[in-house]
Amino acid sequence: MQEKILILDFGSQYTQLIARRVRELNVYCEIHPYNHFPKPDSTVRGVILSGSPWSVRDEKAPFPDLAGIKGLIPLLGVCYGAQYLTHMYGGEVLPSNTREYGRAKLVSADPADPLFAGVTPGSQVWMSHGDTIVRIPENYVITGSTGDVSVAAFRIRGEQTWGIQFHPEVYHTTEGSTILGNFVKGICGCPGNWTPESFVEMTVRSLREQIGDDRVVLGLSGGVDSSVAAILLDRAIGDRLTSIFVDNGLLRKNEYEAVLDAYRRMGLNVLGVNASAEFVEELSGVNDPETKRKIIGRIFIEVFDREAHKVQNVKWLAQGTIYPDVIESVSVNGPSATIKSHHNVGGLPEKMHLKVVEPLRLLFKDEVRRVGRALDMPAEILDRHPFPGPGLAIRIVGEVTPAKLEILRDADEIFISGLRRSGYYNKVWQAAVILLPVQSVGVMGDERTYENAVVLRAVTSTDGMTADWSHLPHEFLAEISNQIINRVRGVNRVVYDISSKPPSTIEWE
Repeated sequence: MQEKILILDFGSQYTQLIARRVRELNVYCEIHPYNHFPKPDSTVRGVILSGSPWSVRDEKAPFPDLAGIKGLIPLLGVCYGAQYLTHMYGGEVLPSNTREYGRAKLVSADPADPLFAGVTPGSQVWMSHGDTIVRIPENYVITGSTGDVSVAAFRIRGEQTWGIQFHPEVYHTTEGSTILGNFVKGICGCPGNWTPESFVEMTVRSLREQIGDDRVVLGLSGGVDSSVAAILLDRAIGDRLTSIFVDNGLLRKNEYEAVLDAYRRMGLNVLGVNASAEFVEELSGVNDPETKRKIIGRIFIEVFDREAHKVQNVKWLAQGTIYPDVIESVSVNGPSATIKSHHNVGGLPEKMHLKVVEPLRLLFKDEVRRVGRALDMPAEILDRHPFPGPGLAIRIVGEVTPAKLEILRDADEIFISGLRRSGYYNKVWQAAVILLPVQSVGVMGDERTYENAVVLRAVTSTDGMTADWSHLPHEFLAEISNQIINRVRGVNRVVYDISSKPPSTIEWE
């Protein structure tokens, strides 16, 4: 069994970041809500308590029962977690005189404490809390302080329990990885052997046991998640996996043929289905983005179900679910408010009465790519930018028509080809062209034009949860703009989107 660290989530915006930092140390970890966490078994080597938007003094603050953890296995409380360990066991936590947010210096850190082994005196840490620990219980020992916070870190005598009021997981805590490494590897004794290669070996073995001699169908999208899931399943069960790649008429220019060819060169048993006319016809006259998503989802289910029934004796449906989707479904406060329907199409398991297998449900997005590299996947698939399930339908603001799709495909091809040619493609996390329902006056030669405007969108990100606009050179943008206006009939204006997420989203719809 895989040894692991449990993270108890109190609703912090940084909880997933803790998990990512621990996994970067090649140590497997899982996030569980504080009010729904499993009883630690022999595979759990330690527990981390996350931060929280709550104050421990709030009546409805998270108050978990740590009876089966504290004093029995290594425990690290971060921010709220540290304040909880103080408040619940005889110490005092009060509102800070000044709200403690931002950079601070760890002016003292006990070098004999295993949590701070190798940490430089005066190391920068990141504070983010409105309360502070003013008095610790009798059996607690202060192990670290900043200029403004006398109890920045502590440990409990006679226990492997620590608390820190700063966030080791964020970039601005310069030696945060050292501190987390000291906890998960030094104190908890995790060997750090959870690598992409070990994940592949473990997952292939597990898939064989789970599926047995049954047959599986998988919907391929051309994206990284479904492609990596397909390769893992192919290694486990070979031709008993049938992958279905549906052309919904909303893909990029020549994408259906290129991706289908790549899958076949990878040796996958893949069935290509051209259903573009069905999708585009159903979208006629529809302007609302959420309605567009629902129509695309419904038709995909119908097409996939129809094609999957041509495969005999199928018992399983494979999906490219990744770990953030799993966490979201069991979050502290339940699933978060819907901003828009998820790009991945749901509803298939219920309609098809199949058992579900999810090879990637333990991985974050960047981990999926690392596993893909371990599987020697071709760069043309592995390094592709994320592409939304509804495709170009949500990059056309308003009604989707064949004429608009042609304009958008041509403009998109110029932008993406330019990124590849100039070397910027792999420096950008995601890029798109958006066709606006806006026409503007222009002049071409001696003629006045009244044509469409398009938006170029390029962002940098790690997993899409947050994103910053890419600072592409003005010369490059000028070149792309000139090419689009000169070569794409129907466009006379190009603009560049410099909005970050939040507050904006990456896609426009």
